[in-house]
Amino acid sequence: MGEIYTRRLRTVTLVVIIVFVVLILRLWYLQVVKGPSYRIQSENNRIHLQDIPPFRGMIFDRNGDLLVDNRPSFDMNFIPEEIQDRNRLFDSLHKLIGLDDAQARAKLDKKGRGYPFKPLLVEKNISRDDLAIIETNLYNLPGVKIQVRPQRNYAYGEFGCHIIGYLGEISERQLRTDKYPGNRSGDLIGKYGVEKKWQKALHGYRGGEQVEVDAAGRRLKVISRKPPIPGLNLTLTIDKKLQMAAEKGLKGKTGAVVVLNPNNGEILAMASSPAFDPNLFIEGIDRKAWKRIISSKDYPLQNRAIASQYPPGSVFKIAVALAGLEEGAIDPEEEVFCNGSYTLGTHTFRCWKKYGHGKVKFHKALVQSCDVYFYKLARRLGVDAIAKYAMMCGLGKKTGYDLGYETAGLIPTRKWKLKRWGVPWQAGETISTAIGQSFVQTTPLQLANLVACVFNGGNLYQPKVVKHVGKGDRAVYRFSPSLNGRVTAKKENLERIKRALIGVVNEPRGTGSKSRVKGITVAGKTGTAQVINLDREKELDRGSGVPLKFRDHAWFVAVAPAEKPEIAMAIFIEHGGHGGSAAAPLAKVLIETYLKGKG
Repeated sequence: MGEIYTRRLRTVTLVVIIVFVVLILRLWYLQVVKGPSYRIQSENNRIHLQDIPPFRGMIFDRNGDLLVDNRPSFDMNFIPEEIQDRNRLFDSLHKLIGLDDAQARAKLDKKGRGYPFKPLLVEKNISRDDLAIIETNLYNLPGVKIQVRPQRNYAYGEFGCHIIGYLGEISERQLRTDKYPGNRSGDLIGKYGVEKKWQKALHGYRGGEQVEVDAAGRRLKVISRKPPIPGLNLTLTIDKKLQMAAEKGLKGKTGAVVVLNPNNGEILAMASSPAFDPNLFIEGIDRKAWKRIISSKDYPLQNRAIASQYPPGSVFKIAVALAGLEEGAIDPEEEVFCNGSYTLGTHTFRCWKKYGHGKVKFHKALVQSCDVYFYKLARRLGVDAIAKYAMMCGLGKKTGYDLGYETAGLIPTRKWKLKRWGVPWQAGETISTAIGQSFVQTTPLQLANLVACVFNGGNLYQPKVVKHVGKGDRAVYRFSPSLNGRVTAKKENLERIKRALIGVVNEPRGTGSKSRVKGITVAGKTGTAQVINLDREKELDRGSGVPLKFRDHAWFVAVAPAEKPEIAMAIFIEHGGHGGSAAAPLAKVLIETYLKGKG
């Protein structure tokens, strides 16, 4: 019997030893091998890092008027664990603020189980009225919590939208690049305009809190806090009153306005119509609204001032006139007879004035925009000479606009046509080119630059829209003029063109008389660009009238005061008709707004 008990005791002892060895090995594995990993997991369960988004930098006009700021967005959240009676809570919220209880229940069922003490977003950016109602009844709404976050606010809606731009949620592809080091999923970033160009400066630096929580996610205390650093403020070269006047003048029309300081290239106003409201993009635009915007035939997202190309019409005669004087192709005192048409081969080119201007010299030809005079001048010059001076004046190439997205336009040459179409240049195409038709394409910004350089002595400045980026003594950018090129022309020839452009507005038969401003010498040039040929237009007119899509485009460029220019502009009204009647009156309003506003 003794041997049996001895064997059993040994067996039990061995089992106990094995069990203790296994336990010791397991404890060693958990504490030594896996200890650091479990320690990190434990700390993560105990300490949560919470982001504090920074306030985005504000945007001002040149005079310090606030254009874009941030306002508090009040978001309604649920704390699932604190909800005592779901049905009662949903019924109360539905009665008080009209909450969609079915959608709220679905969110709570789907996302409210894992972390019962973690706030669950139910509705973003509730109205001030709803906020007041909830705060008043909060004691009857257990589980409801209001959180405040900064939200972009475009104070004037569509104002300057093609300059300011808009925000949108950062994409996964953008997050994978090194261009957005301070951003995370869900952040709103600049997608267009200065909001995009100066995204890094405007965004600021996010802050954060180390918060101690329990296993269920209940917030216990704040361990440490790093405050966010707001983004830098941005000051535009835009004048708010002038911009508003330009946008008001384009209301209900399709077109663009560009106003420059001719002495340094500052953009004082840039409007494109139709426009859009950047506030639509802040909370994430829904699919229907986005599809409606991008499928619109009016292309509201397109900045027509820099990205649309149009034939410049008679405004182009400024460049042709300069070419004629510089190349000696015409004597300013030479008389040319205009009977209303010019025949080349079997084709007749008409003047805008049906029975002609009679005998005209250089000055009268530019003042009254005689087409026949410029037809004959173009025949003497040839298209390549015209192109040389047009390009010298900044046409047919990008101006260097500081926000980009501009198109270059087109100034045709013999070589270009042969390369592009494989056929030689025709003499009749030179005739059409002389009055800004044929293949000629320009942007409103280029034409504003053209008239500016004539009156500032031949300087072509890079157009810029940002004046200052910084805050207090800290500045990352300050505006300084940048010269893109010079018009190397004789001073007397520029003076002749300037006198003629003054005559366009101020002489009895000048085509731009509707832009006159009492007490200010305005200079300008009208332009009417055909969409279809004259014969076809007359045929339509004899019927039911010319449909809108076939009507001429209207142009007007202007400078004031002519003797010491402070403002230069180009106005374009798509299918607006004659530049003198459709665009010149708006120039008068803009000049009065800016110059008389300055006293």
